[in-house]
Amino acid sequence: MSTLNKLRRDHGNMARLLYVLSLRHTTLEEGERPDFRQIREIVDYILDYMDGFLKPLERLYSENLLSGKPDGEALSRRMTEDYQALHKRLKLLSETLDMILMDAVVPMERFIDDFKAYLDAHQAYLKAEREKLFPFLRLYLTDAEQQELLKMLPDSAQSNLSRLREDYPELYAEFKEAPSPFA
Repeated sequence: MSTLNKLRRDHGNMARLLYVLSLRHTTLEEGERPDFRQIREIVDYILDYMDGFLKPLERLYSENLLSGKPDGEALSRRMTEDYQALHKRLKLLSETLDMILMDAVVPMERFIDDFKAYLDAHQAYLKAEREKLFPFLRLYLTDAEQQELLKMLPDSAQSNLSRLREDYPELYAEFKEAPSPFA
């Protein structure tokens, strides 16, 4: 599998998970209580993926695969900063979910706002990947550089999706029915 195909597949899976999360956010906005454990599972999946992906992403940039290419340094700096900010926002959401699951008093309006801010930030990041990063990689990375990147990417995404399918079949069905960003 080529690097861009793997990145696009992972990107599509992330977009679908964000769609499922946005449905949970809508439920909250309507005053209903969603299954916070399911939200926790999705957040854990995304955190695991991001933790596994952050190091390869930083290596991609730091090992100069993108430097020296037109606009490569600016793009890599922007994507890295956005990714780190997104990761921080998701960690905050995760901590708040922990509090909710431990029956701590959490102002639901604040959680709803934080949840929405995370969803918006992650959607913006995925849009930047689609519109900026993927075309850049397609244009400037050699086959050898793509193969090197492919070796760096985490393999855990598919096994974590399998775990979601087994533990939460209804959630996985929603995930599979979610629209693809590449349709």
